[in-house]
Amino acid sequence: MTKLTSNAFLLSVLVAAAGAALAAQIPAPDDVASPPADAETTASGLASKVLEAGSGSVNPTATSNVTVHYTGWTTDGRMFDSSVARGQPSMFPLNRVIRGWTEGVQLMVVGEKRRFWIPEELAYGGRRDPRGMLVFDVELIAIQ
Repeated sequence: MTKLTSNAFLLSVLVAAAGAALAAQIPAPDDVASPPADAETTASGLASKVLEAGSGSVNPTATSNVTVHYTGWTTDGRMFDSSVARGQPSMFPLNRVIRGWTEGVQLMVVGEKRRFWIPEELAYGGRRDPRGMLVFDVELIAIQ
């Protein structure tokens, strides 16, 4: 097998694996359409609910780098992104994501799992898809 053929084969395997991961849809939670009555809501309109308490004692700051597992849905239950489905946590600086994430993840401690209902103005502001309120389940794995 030539190097070019080998690289093309490897690329096709990687593309197939990525497609399979995203094809593995994670079912939307029952409360995806709107926050339940027991959700906490901040002054900005961000709603959240702790799904599983964490073991950490420190919250990240707006400039922290964090490692998370997450899944995102639109309010009609369509999954649009998931590190869980890809099988690989994501790491990013909190000041480089949508405002709802920057605000919400700062409420968390390591080990915590939380569901966020992020109003459109704290998400993509109607400038790109997905539009409208977005719902994310987030697990905070580490703060760097």
